[in-house]
Amino acid sequence: MAIVVRLDVMLALRKVRSTELARAIGITEANLSLLKSGKVKGVRFETLEAICRHLHCQPGDLLEYVPDGESQS
Repeated sequence: MAIVVRLDVMLALRKVRSTELARAIGITEANLSLLKSGKVKGVRFETLEAICRHLHCQPGDLLEYVPDGESQS
């Protein structure tokens, strides 16, 4: 997939646990896990905004475009 989710990296940088983030933004840990693993087809802007607000980051810190066939960084 061309869009890579870097949520796990941002959680580590901010020293925030997935359970804390899920609780703070009002989604289940299971849904957050699916998002972290990139196994979702989309994300609501409302959810993205809540993640960015809690982690003090920009959407570009969480999502990266990697054209198919190129290696991921």
